[in-house]
Amino acid sequence: LFRLLFQDKDRLLSLYNAVNGTSYASSEELTVVTLENDVAFLVDFQLNLYEHQSTWNPNMPLRDLIYVAKEYQVLTKDQTLYSSSLIRLPTPRFVVFYNGSGMTEESCILRLSDAYQSPEAEPELELKVRVLKIAPEANRELLEACQSLKEYMLFVEQVRKYAAFLELNEAVDRAINKCIQDGILSDFL
Repeated sequence: LFRLLFQDKDRLLSLYNAVNGTSYASSEELTVVTLENDVAFLVDFQLNLYEHQSTWNPNMPLRDLIYVAKEYQVLTKDQTLYSSSLIRLPTPRFVVFYNGSGMTEESCILRLSDAYQSPEAEPELELKVRVLKIAPEANRELLEACQSLKEYMLFVEQVRKYAAFLELNEAVDRAINKCIQDGILSDFL
């Protein structure tokens, strides 16, 4: 659902602006390069990989390393890697929007080096993933800055509420009806 909602470039630009404190006005400044289950896009010489997680996953840095390597392969396919000229790459940025119960703080950083069996003070390969909690009590400024993210969070909260006593399919149906009635993601749902 997250990927489907944010495949709309205007919503995606709003999310990017909220996360980065920017004020880009034209979604034409985005180039979407979405991967299988995530949202990936280029803007301002940055390769942004956004993902939503409802369960805690400490392997996000490793997954993002694989994703970014694949995307760099695509972006450089017409260039010669063995040239004496430096190939310029968009700067990668990794963000996970998390709405599960396994995180108490509003944000944290996951590092690839946390998975290394022999930790080093300054690992030669590092990848950091910024995890932002999206919940009614967390990151209010972010949620107010991006209405679509806020409404997505509210929809997920409704599904959880109904799933406490209904089968998942029925909980989703009820949450959809309730959100449409309340004007939450109504145009999308």
